[in-house]
Amino acid sequence: MNELLTAIKERRSIRKYKPDMVSKELIDQVIEAGLYAASGRNGQPAIIVAVTNKETRDKLSALNGQVMGMPEGHDPFYGAPVVLIVLSRKDWSTYLYDGSLVIGNMMLAAHSLGLGSCWIHRAKQEFETEEYKQLLVDLGIEGEYEGIGHCILGYPDMELPKAAERKENRVYYID
Repeated sequence: MNELLTAIKERRSIRKYKPDMVSKELIDQVIEAGLYAASGRNGQPAIIVAVTNKETRDKLSALNGQVMGMPEGHDPFYGAPVVLIVLSRKDWSTYLYDGSLVIGNMMLAAHSLGLGSCWIHRAKQEFETEEYKQLLVDLGIEGEYEGIGHCILGYPDMELPKAAERKENRVYYID
């Protein structure tokens, strides 16, 4: 089996990370994989905000936990030191799907580089707040964007989980 198909089958969501920061070189490789994701009519409406600043990461984690309804101190990012936030232009008809493909590519790239990753939701709600809309403005990002999700990254501090059995009757052929 080729490397890509192996990575697809072996990649799992990691929910416990070492505190060690990932090198910028590895982060950039993961981001580049995301930027090469397919998009409707090659519109490339998705953007990525890379958060490696611990204070900003922890603040984002607190808001994400609040949206999730978790008690204060719960870390929905599972200790991952890097959060890659994917947002997509609302005026693009396939923005949600395009942003989702970006996250999928980044998760596969992370696995291939020996990193753990996990898709974390609630970016939509975070970037509906005035504080995070202002963050985009402060970064020089213009236009209306919707948060698609977070791809957290780091070095796993757990065994790679085994894949669940695939459910039957999920493929149908018309020959």
